[in-house]
Amino acid sequence: QVQLVESGGGLVQAGGSLRLSCAASGIIFSRHVMAWYRQPPGKQRELVATSTSGGDTSYTDSVKGRFTISRDNAKNTMYLQMNSLKPEDTAVYFCNAKVVQGIWTSNYFGQGTQVTVSS
Repeated sequence: QVQLVESGGGLVQAGGSLRLSCAASGIIFSRHVMAWYRQPPGKQRELVATSTSGGDTSYTDSVKGRFTISRDNAKNTMYLQMNSLKPEDTAVYFCNAKVVQGIWTSNYFGQGTQVTVSS
């Protein structure tokens, strides 16, 4: 059973930093694409950053240069370092695992962690 548990959210002032963590179990972590999504209040969930099994990373334009996604395969843990936070970064942040099984890809999400940035 795949389980993803996020932590590290909280309340921070604009310009501050937070580091989110995602602990994964039930999967061979190193084999899969991992990602961070977020859902701002009243809006749809959006992709923030992606980390492939090969170490490639990508970011949505609004966080480029401010956020860094990383992973520690030995610890089955993924991180999102968020710097220079803005009020518009306020959202629930979700960890995502894209698990490929044969021809199928299943998306798993954690329960989310709230990030609130005050102006």
